[in-house]
Amino acid sequence: MVHQPRSGGPQRSVAHGIARNAVLWERVRDLLGSADEGSGPRQVVDLGGGTGGLAVRAAELGHHVTVIDPNPDALASMHRRADENNVADRVVGVQGDTIDLGDHVAPGSVDVMLCHGVLEVVDDPGQALEAIGDALRSDGVLSVVVAGRYAAVLGRALAGHLAAARTLLEAPTGDAQARSPRRYTRGEILDLLATHGFTAESVHGLRVFADLVPSSVVDTEPGAQTALVELERAVAQIPELTAVAGQLMVVSRRRN
Repeated sequence: MVHQPRSGGPQRSVAHGIARNAVLWERVRDLLGSADEGSGPRQVVDLGGGTGGLAVRAAELGHHVTVIDPNPDALASMHRRADENNVADRVVGVQGDTIDLGDHVAPGSVDVMLCHGVLEVVDDPGQALEAIGDALRSDGVLSVVVAGRYAAVLGRALAGHLAAARTLLEAPTGDAQARSPRRYTRGEILDLLATHGFTAESVHGLRVFADLVPSSVVDTEPGAQTALVELERAVAQIPELTAVAGQLMVVSRRRN
């Protein structure tokens, strides 16, 4: 359950990766807040959280985090990262998936569910959302991140795969959603969430430009990494540009 780069995009350096993910972490940090500043530690589940890149940072804010992922090697890496960052007492790793979410999380027990890069690859996105809804408290919050469909069209075209770009662009929604990984338009992900009982509160575009700017620019131009992050912040909520974002982040709540 890893995030996929745009097809045909340039290779990424470590610095470039930091720039690509900076806005995502800022949004998650704002969503969680610090346990010291709010109403205390929150119960967070990072579904498909892999090696714990977000989970450990959430635990550093004082929250209790359960990472559920099918990959035991990723979970082992997550535990090492948690130990190295002195938050092992606040992070739990569980091998599992959306299908058996109810076996690992008590109904109505989760304050915040992170579901990033998951709906693209599960067998049934609707079933996954139903399980997530059961796990959340009545006022619980869901953060979904999915790959953007139009970004994939743009990436294929820029790589010279013009026929593939047109096929993805013109495919009926049902056909596009059957692909793995699935890619969503803004309207498609909002409709999917609404169908399964969630009301969207905000939509952010992630990696609008970061997947297109070569690493050579980020690595060699003075101030380029900072400028790229600032640009991503500036465009994150402009609908005309988020339409071609590499990822869409939707924060929503259960409808009671």
